[in-house]
Amino acid sequence: MAENNAHRHEGDPAFAAAITVLAERVDGPVYVPGDAEYDEERSGFQAAFRPRPDVVVGAAGAEDVRLAVEFAGAHGLRVVVQATGHAPADAGAGGLLISTRRMDGVRVDPGARTARAEAGVRWAAVVAASTPHGLAPLNGSAPHVGVVAYTLGGGLGLLAREFGYAADHVRAIDVVTADATLRHVTADSDPDLFWALRGGRDNFGIVTSVEFDLVPVARVYGGSLIFDSHLVEAATAAYLAWTETLPDEVTSSISFIGLPDIAQVPPPLRGRHTASIKIVYTGAAADGERLVAPLRAVGPRLIDDLADLAYADSHTIHNDPAHPHAYLGDNVMVRDLDPATLREVYELAGPNAPLMVMHEVRQLGGALSRQPAVGNAVGHRDARYIVRVVAMLDGPADLDVARELQAKVQYVLKPLSVGRNLNFVYGDGVPPTQDQVAAMYDPKARTRLATLKATYDPTNLFPGNHNLDTTSR
Repeated sequence: MAENNAHRHEGDPAFAAAITVLAERVDGPVYVPGDAEYDEERSGFQAAFRPRPDVVVGAAGAEDVRLAVEFAGAHGLRVVVQATGHAPADAGAGGLLISTRRMDGVRVDPGARTARAEAGVRWAAVVAASTPHGLAPLNGSAPHVGVVAYTLGGGLGLLAREFGYAADHVRAIDVVTADATLRHVTADSDPDLFWALRGGRDNFGIVTSVEFDLVPVARVYGGSLIFDSHLVEAATAAYLAWTETLPDEVTSSISFIGLPDIAQVPPPLRGRHTASIKIVYTGAAADGERLVAPLRAVGPRLIDDLADLAYADSHTIHNDPAHPHAYLGDNVMVRDLDPATLREVYELAGPNAPLMVMHEVRQLGGALSRQPAVGNAVGHRDARYIVRVVAMLDGPADLDVARELQAKVQYVLKPLSVGRNLNFVYGDGVPPTQDQVAAMYDPKARTRLATLKATYDPTNLFPGNHNLDTTSR
């Protein structure tokens, strides 16, 4: 996609000299436009939009983050942060980018059932460190997603209906605030900031590590039931009816996608548009078999791989793509859903869509509907489902087509909408409007977040996110 190449500090010898001093002070690398490593360091999983900062600091640790924030404040640079780059909210030019991918330390305390992950850690590393102890983190479906941004955005994971959002289980957060101070934040030490970070993400600082609960889950009953196109409508109706009766121990979704007829696609799915029901159940496999009987009654499956799985293998349930690519994704959280409404969405985002699209419905409720013992800013706990639409982009011309498609889906769902989920707002390289940001929070939480933003980041040093406008207090 198009990038803005204007840089405020290009050609400024004093700024170049200051960068040289910064590079001597930090342990990690420092890059500027023109350096051979610059493009790789600013690139992430989202291939459509990349920030183009004046300087990139490849932080090797918390002190590097602190020094980078201090440098940015002294030179009037906005600060953005990137670990895996799945959802860059702002791909504008200028400023300072802190890349945290080198901060990859993980520590598990089996006795306390907790883990601590540094800012660049991906969920696969936490799963690998936890499962030998019969424990599991509240990770999402894709193991290559970063821990910190996912958790601070809420964290809607594989075990969500039983245990709630990942943010509900955070114990402590290490964060560098706008005054270049590294703070260890807990519910006792900084209750307001602790509340805001869990849901408000990087509006308040750059998180260098997070400590969170693990849950005693060693295995699950899970996998996919995938139906061909002629059974999509029946599978959709059956799924919605099925979710009315489920225990909280079941977390599930139904997704719709058309796959090309190429060798990389499993033979049963090549050239087909399908409905795929994904299931994770923490109860006994025999009970799981009884629970899914109404879904199997829909008809023959192209794939039926439901089985008892070690939690270490839970990533196979969704099989999310691990290679970087270009896409535009958004979502609507709804208070209810019915087959007729989903039929309208399918008409827009199904086989008739103008480009390749995956759309999905995830059931919410259960523990997601309840505030944790220590409250946080994660919103819309009254939503019963979330509808996601992800459009694949082959080039710049697809972006407007994808935006129009998203708008049409949102229009269909508007009568049922309660807002949006921050984790699944992937951004389109343009800073979101304040109306779009407001849709991610409950009104009282939005007002409180804006007040705390003015307290902890009065100059808006951290705008490169789903930025909170302090004028809305």
